[in-house]
Amino acid sequence: MKLTLASGSPRRAKILRDLGVDFEVLKTDAPEVSYPGDPERTVRENALAKGAAAAGRRRVLSADTIVWFDGRIYGKPRDLEEAKRFLRELSGKTHVVFTGVAFDGEAKVARSDVRFRELDDAMVEEYVARVRPTDRAGAYDIDESGDMIVEGWTGSYENIMGLPVEPLREWGIVR
Repeated sequence: MKLTLASGSPRRAKILRDLGVDFEVLKTDAPEVSYPGDPERTVRENALAKGAAAAGRRRVLSADTIVWFDGRIYGKPRDLEEAKRFLRELSGKTHVVFTGVAFDGEAKVARSDVRFRELDDAMVEEYVARVRPTDRAGAYDIDESGDMIVEGWTGSYENIMGLPVEPLREWGIVR
């Protein structure tokens, strides 16, 4: 039976394609919740809600990713000005990327730490011009021009992209 990816994220679809997974995309409009002091609960509940919105389907995979920095959740920026502000606030610092992944009602949370380079205004402007930052948590994409702004990371690269592979292995979706 084909996997259903309950997400419109092109990055999640890319990861699954690169892993050779046969899947179909079903973008859901599940409302998202945010628990300001609890990033893990936030991504877990959002991932489960997105999967539940694909009611009646089996083998449903869904996910939610946020950036956590200085006690604050950074989701997708509302506009380019907020995206630039996010990048300036993360400049030269280490933040955490949390992704909640749900498969048929079971959820797991992955964590990666990311350190940004020191970014000046010109670098922020150039990055925003290259990458469409408004559909990405924290206003950046490590896989698209990430070398411009990311100095280093620990944990799963795919988690930073929005879909950690380890839970997929644990559930038998990939080897």
